Amino acid sequence: MTEQVFDAALALLVMGVGAWSMMAGRITSAVIIFIVYGLLLSLVWVRIAAIDVALTEAAIGSGATGMLLIAAAYKTGRESGARETVSGSLHVIAVLLASSVALGLASLAFVLPGEPVSLAGDVLRSLPDSGLGNPVAGVLFVYRSFDTLLEKIVLLVALLGVWSLGSDRDWGGIPGLKPFAQKHSVLVLLARTLPPIGLTYAIYMTWVGADVPGGAFQGGTVLAAMWVLVMLAGVRQIPRLSSPALRAAIVAGPVVFLAIGFLGFVSPGQFLAYPQGFAKPLIVAMEIALTLSIGVILGLLSAGPSNGKDAR
Repeated sequence: MTEQVFDAALALLVMGVGAWSMMAGRITSAVIIFIVYGLLLSLVWVRIAAIDVALTEAAIGSGATGMLLIAAAYKTGRESGARETVSGSLHVIAVLLASSVALGLASLAFVLPGEPVSLAGDVLRSLPDSGLGNPVAGVLFVYRSFDTLLEKIVLLVALLGVWSLGSDRDWGGIPGLKPFAQKHSVLVLLARTLPPIGLTYAIYMTWVGADVPGGAFQGGTVLAAMWVLVMLAGVRQIPRLSSPALRAAIVAGPVVFLAIGFLGFVSPGQFLAYPQGFAKPLIVAMEIALTLSIGVILGLLSAGPSNGKDAR
């Protein structure tokens, strides 16, 4: 009974916060409420035992996306000189669109088959052959490895799209992210104390992802958050986009993923197939490289295109 009351209260809270974000009068207020909405959704995923999805929602859907939306709202208002308010007509349009999507998704429940078709049983039975203990990791790196590879390449393409917003002559310079902190501020204190903890947690999330909820996306997002914090506080200089080490980190994940994929042609003779007995160590190696690339790419997405300084 207690769990049912909690679930009902959580559902009402999610709907209320979602409506609040659409009715907020200021853009930054709407973004902050949206971040809270994402964190509440993480609790929803936890309640239905989807821990991996909950971690991803908190890290990507609320954390990284919220940070990008805050930066976009700030830059848009500053460059346009417009007041940071939302008109009433936009409120109505947002409510109508959100309601239409919600009703459309709800209607799908009536067209589902009477007996659900699932491959979960087959996956769990064959999971020990991969050496993995986490079913989500098994699906992503064994049964849907090509999709997982394309997801990482999409991140790389997104970064190139952000860089293309700058002029051609500015490529290779320092990103336009400006530090906001002053000397001896709380932000500087956090930027000097949190990164060691965040780095340790990111390593842990990546390492255990093969057996328990976690993985490259979650670890990479924590890594990116620590890096952005350091850049915002001005504790470390933002690197030039032309840095060879930076670009190597960006492509490390896809390159390692492809290298292991082509290794499958040697043994057992198929792309993205793992040699017998080596599946888990190869997947962990991919996860480590992907964590580095995801962290660097998300950090650079937040930093924005080059502003031309120190361009080569």
